[in-house]
Amino acid sequence: MVGGIFAAAGVPGPAAATVAGSLVDADRRGVPSHGTMLVPMYVDRLRRGSVSTATRAEPVVDLGAIAVLDAGHALGVFTADQAMDLAVAKARQFGLGAVSVRRAFHFGAAGRYVRAAARSGLVGVAMSNTRPLMPAPGGGHPVVGNNPLAVGLPTGPEDEPVVLDIALSEVALGRIRLAEAAGGPIPPGWATDALGRDTTDPAAALAGMLLPTGGHKGFGLALVVDALTGVLSGGGYGQQVRGLYADTAVPNNCAHFFLALDPAAFGGPEEFTTRLADLGREVTAGPYAPGVDRVSLPGQRSTRRLRDSARQGVALDRSLLDTLTTLAGDLGVPVPAPYPAPAQPEGVH
Repeated sequence: MVGGIFAAAGVPGPAAATVAGSLVDADRRGVPSHGTMLVPMYVDRLRRGSVSTATRAEPVVDLGAIAVLDAGHALGVFTADQAMDLAVAKARQFGLGAVSVRRAFHFGAAGRYVRAAARSGLVGVAMSNTRPLMPAPGGGHPVVGNNPLAVGLPTGPEDEPVVLDIALSEVALGRIRLAEAAGGPIPPGWATDALGRDTTDPAAALAGMLLPTGGHKGFGLALVVDALTGVLSGGGYGQQVRGLYADTAVPNNCAHFFLALDPAAFGGPEEFTTRLADLGREVTAGPYAPGVDRVSLPGQRSTRRLRDSARQGVALDRSLLDTLTTLAGDLGVPVPAPYPAPAQPEGVH
């Protein structure tokens, strides 16, 4: 149904399936803030023209290991896939490839792109800027976004890569939107109200500011990401990046940065994966803290949730299902018969 919605909104058929798949994959990995909850906003922007139905970015710079692409405000998943593919190809040739993207749009979960690089045997890095959502330490107004940063590390051919995928706020804005839709509070320390006071009210948080993870450290990293994406690419940065849910007729104008490194250029891919596996065993070996029976590497919990979803399905909020059903009806997209409720793990009733 999700692919049909995008096709009906003007996205070419195979590309419609790609963007739908990227959003559903985020739901399956337990990241609903980057999942199908974004469909209505994406479609609204397609309808109002702030997002293009193009599926490729245009090269602006192509110089050895470096490239700059102009996305022309296309859906971010298309131009981000293109940019990481280009970074990987350059890394094969030069040992590293760096590609920035300007005039871009939200690319979903950053882990998608570094996972692709790692599955190709390369180290991948992806980042994006967002509209200002967080204050500087001691500041009273938002100056940087909660800018996502992801790193993917290749492992053996039969193993899932190690994937770090974080936003630099204490929590992604989408999780606050989900809390508001569900009518529940948010934990303290996630966000402030418009006056800068800590709040547990998601509506007040959406009118206020997110708080950086790790205080000044998270703020500093977010500022660096803004520089490496928007400033470096010649694209939008700071206040030039517009809110996804603000005026949907105005382009988002974010920017992205992708880096691929070939371990073979640093001494051999087999040596890298062997040494990484050794480090992983050190990290996950016991002893553990009281009440803990397992320690995970970055990305392992996401992989377990993905595997579980193949058996249990994915539970979506009823309000989101209703919204998607209404949107499909408006676009003339057939709505599938209701699915059975996701299976509960044994012992859970």
